[in-house]
Amino acid sequence: MAKVKASRLYIIGAGFAGKTLAGEIRAKGIFGDLAAFLDDDPEKIGSRIDAVPVLGPVRDVARLLRANSSDEAIIAMPSARREYLGEIYGVLKNAGFGTIRILPSVSQIVEGDAHLIQTRDIDLEDLLGRNPVTVNLKESLRYLRGKRVLVTGAGGSIGSELCRQLLSGGAQRLYLFGHGENSIYQIDRELRLLQDEGVGEKAVLVPVIGDLKDASFIDYILKRLKADVIFHTAAYKHVPLMEENPVAVIENNVFGTGNLLGAARKNGVKRFVFVSTDKAVAPVSVYGASKYLCEQLVLREAGAALLAGEAVQYMAVRFGNVLGSRGSIVPLFQKQIEKGGPVTVTDPLMRRWFMTIPEACSLVLKAGGVGENGNLYMLDMGEPVFIKDLAEQMIRFYGFEPEQDIRIEYTGARKGEKLDEALWGGNERPEETGFSRIKKLCRLDSGRAFNLDALLERLKPVCVFDKTNPSAYRDSRLLREILRDAAPDLIIPEESHGY
Repeated sequence: MAKVKASRLYIIGAGFAGKTLAGEIRAKGIFGDLAAFLDDDPEKIGSRIDAVPVLGPVRDVARLLRANSSDEAIIAMPSARREYLGEIYGVLKNAGFGTIRILPSVSQIVEGDAHLIQTRDIDLEDLLGRNPVTVNLKESLRYLRGKRVLVTGAGGSIGSELCRQLLSGGAQRLYLFGHGENSIYQIDRELRLLQDEGVGEKAVLVPVIGDLKDASFIDYILKRLKADVIFHTAAYKHVPLMEENPVAVIENNVFGTGNLLGAARKNGVKRFVFVSTDKAVAPVSVYGASKYLCEQLVLREAGAALLAGEAVQYMAVRFGNVLGSRGSIVPLFQKQIEKGGPVTVTDPLMRRWFMTIPEACSLVLKAGGVGENGNLYMLDMGEPVFIKDLAEQMIRFYGFEPEQDIRIEYTGARKGEKLDEALWGGNERPEETGFSRIKKLCRLDSGRAFNLDALLERLKPVCVFDKTNPSAYRDSRLLREILRDAAPDLIIPEESHGY
């Protein structure tokens, strides 16, 4: 919602979402005067909705409005294509609107419902990347109705968006698990505000502060919570930072996931969805190796449950970069542009896949419902994007020309980075599932042979002090040498150090 009352409000889009927002604006009467709807539909132009005129086409009318800095435009077209949104944003900005807000596409996904609290200032990420697939969340989340759902890393980029969308699933309880006090406080407060404003259903929200590395606590808390479903997103994930702290990433990601899996199966969790990454494919970084090992842990637990005849669904979902995540290059580029450059790109040939966080999360939730025990899934990310092209697109978005106004500086790939990432390995083959942009990864062979249990035993004294093997503790070179049994492409720096 707007922080300051606007003098005039214009809603772009006179469809169901726009009408719903208009009704809320009139009912509350505190956000400003609703001056008009703007729409391109010839059948709507010239009509009135509750005495408010519908003007159009948007491109032509907006140029004539003579808006001022206190006027606000709300784009209420959740199904609009990004190219169109970019064009409309440019028109509204040139028309002089002080504030341009948008109703995110996820609002349209949830049965066309729309609330003012869901609107936010439009940003570059709304205009970047491909057009997201539409997923009917209400239908996709049926499998969670009446269930107790736990999200690890609930305060993170992926975890928090999963929680927002889970509000519409009819879950009985939603457990917000995380290690960071402030991030869990923020998502808990946000979800309660959304519920107060009528978004989603009234799941009981339970914030839980805990550490995945504490096996006793994880077992204790799952016994108490009686969770039916777990979405496991928590991880250390900043690649260069984790190259400087390699022991910490194995301790947290691998052993933490092992603790969670063991406690989940022991305490009756029926569905476990692990969120993985393209960096788990032929990993060269410790982070990537950690996620690969986590995938193997999930698949092993699924296999053990199958042999025991247990009716569970344990699976992993792999995808690439998301726009707007913590550590994303988009806010970094934005800050660099705002200070006049240069914009730093590691390599002109570096490419990445990009997907919006809401789309990635809706597909993870969908996969969690249709996925089967012991399977590894991947999200179809479309075509990879050159980071250089993304930088140029952002520079132009802010009204500058690359090189002419804002210089691009190439700094070289950082520790643990590849020029290209892959979503499947040489021993994997993607197969259609019947669901848009969700594929199943089938193994063509067993892959590199290594003993997972033996490897974990060798890693343990590196992460946890063992008085019978004190020299192994926090030995990052030894850690990498052990990991190479599972990840032969892993880079071992000449001067290997870390914590």
